[in-house]
Amino acid sequence: MAKTTDNKPLMRPLIFGEVLFDHFSDGSAVLGGAPFNVGWHLHAFGLNPLMLTRIGNDALGDRIAQSMKEWGMDCSGLQRDETHPTGTVEVTIHDGEPAYNIVDNVAYDYIDSTQFPPLNDQCGMLYHGSLALRHEVSAQSFNDLIRQHDMRRIVDINLRPPWWKADTVAELLQGAEWVKLNRDELRAIFPHAESDEARLLKLSGMISKGIVLTGGEEGAMLFLPETMPDPCYVIKPETSSHVVDVVGAGDAFCSVFMAGLLLDWTKELCMQRAQQFASAIVGIRGATSSDKAFYEQFREAWGIKESADV
Repeated sequence: MAKTTDNKPLMRPLIFGEVLFDHFSDGSAVLGGAPFNVGWHLHAFGLNPLMLTRIGNDALGDRIAQSMKEWGMDCSGLQRDETHPTGTVEVTIHDGEPAYNIVDNVAYDYIDSTQFPPLNDQCGMLYHGSLALRHEVSAQSFNDLIRQHDMRRIVDINLRPPWWKADTVAELLQGAEWVKLNRDELRAIFPHAESDEARLLKLSGMISKGIVLTGGEEGAMLFLPETMPDPCYVIKPETSSHVVDVVGAGDAFCSVFMAGLLLDWTKELCMQRAQQFASAIVGIRGATSSDKAFYEQFREAWGIKESADV
């Protein structure tokens, strides 16, 4: 079993949520979905995530299952749906920013908790977002999961109109350790607060460990309860970064921040390396890469060995 820096067993990341295909205007189709992207990255970094999701029994679902198997991911949490299709999103880029048309009533809306594989105490940190909880079936399965298993949680807020409500997001945040979101999402969740500082104070009252606020070219800020409302750390991307598209940049950031929490990196190192990886992701098409060498350069630089022993 892999160990953290203080020789404790490494907690396995558990990922709950959507997996889908992002369709771009140039005709390309790229595997996506924030939870899937995070799981894909974490596996590439050697942390053996377990993905709990649902795909259609269709050609796109077959492609997802095959891609996960070829990447070496654990597919025991991958459910197949005979009725609903694999999720898809139409992505268009306007002034460098992505816009999303998310298809409704797809397989990941029907994640079934009765089909979860056995979960043991090794699954110690749960990552999830908000999109996959837009319908009752997946939302109930998520509630079953957190009620039956006591796990640390990191919430990645991805507000995709019309698939969210402020009261639902607030419920998701209760009991979480960490939350990652951007400034627009912060303002959308607390539209009536008088300032971003007031919004951050409200948010800090819902979570126990800290807030990661991302801002694209402005970089990212880390807020801890004891430093609120001021950030304890700010990291900005390198100005020399070549940008192809920014799809999945936040997912990339979150995956490395989560990896750092699991591997007991300092918070500053978590932020530095998360920003470094996000800056690399915007230099490729889509949110993930199937090139193992792309990830190996980071593993070597960060000292992550094949088994995630550090």
